[in-house]
Amino acid sequence: MEGGGRPSAAQAALLAASTALTALLYSVYRQKTRVARGLQGAKKIRLDGDLRAVLLEAPGRCVPYAVIEGVVQSVKETLSSQFVENCKGVVQRLTLQEHKMVWNRTTHLWNDYEKIIHQRTNTTPFDLVPQEDGASVTVRVMKPLEATELSLETVYEKFHPSVQSFTDVIGHYISGERPKGIQETEQMLKVGTALTGVGELVLDNATIKLQPPKQGMPYYLSAVDFDSLLQKQESNVRFWKILTVLFGFATCTVLFFVLRRQYRHHRERQRLRHLRDEFHQAQQRLLREVGAERGETLKNACVVCLSNVKSCVFLECGHLCSCKECYRALPEPKKCPICRQAISRVVPLYNS
Repeated sequence: MEGGGRPSAAQAALLAASTALTALLYSVYRQKTRVARGLQGAKKIRLDGDLRAVLLEAPGRCVPYAVIEGVVQSVKETLSSQFVENCKGVVQRLTLQEHKMVWNRTTHLWNDYEKIIHQRTNTTPFDLVPQEDGASVTVRVMKPLEATELSLETVYEKFHPSVQSFTDVIGHYISGERPKGIQETEQMLKVGTALTGVGELVLDNATIKLQPPKQGMPYYLSAVDFDSLLQKQESNVRFWKILTVLFGFATCTVLFFVLRRQYRHHRERQRLRHLRDEFHQAQQRLLREVGAERGETLKNACVVCLSNVKSCVFLECGHLCSCKECYRALPEPKKCPICRQAISRVVPLYNS
């Protein structure tokens, strides 16, 4: 603790950082909880012949947050894989990713580093259709790239290692970067994939559309079933809740430590103040006692030297005002220091 009982700069910074981190984790936890509760409250609708009737009865021909499961089917043309034959899809993502080692000057270690140097995503309109053959109802999937979770299957992946000469190796060690190679990846949402869509379901003229919801809830196009998707979100909620509780406990611990130090400092200041007051009282009492003794001493002190006790009575005036030493030191003819009469004789005085 610093002077005055204030927390030190390090303690204040630690408490502020811990509090801010706890608040951030709590905010994420609240967001994840809202998402999980939204999924729990989402209306599950079967992709069958009754779907159009359900939407006609809904307010505004819209279900704000609905769950629907179906199979991917292209509307017109499909996208063909560039590397795999007879692989057709409706979403295609091509990625070139650079892999290299970077020297960390702090830890003095080589760390893996990955960077996407190029990525292209191609889409074509597609529908969700029932898994049973012969059903005529379809749901048009809108804006699939805006989905929070878009399940793409990796259909091709190849790593192209870098070819380096001895000179290149020396230069890389000097520069602190060692390229490892380029990884080429192709991901696709293939035709026939079972997909779980969670979003806004609306009847637009004759077309049933699944699109991103307007309430800020996440938009899902996942290859897992709804129960697995909900379980995953609930696991995320538990994970962030545990982190929030742990960092909240750490924040409370730091706060308790700071308050305990302040309390102990306050108690120590009270103890020192009490000791100081007792010392001042004892000092005043001692001064009063010494003053009384000194006054008594001065009352009986010799009027000449003011140090020895009066011990001589001068006659004939009768004054008791001098000690023996000062009487002997009086000049001749000896006279009383008080009344200046001549001293005829001296009567010694003995205090018992």
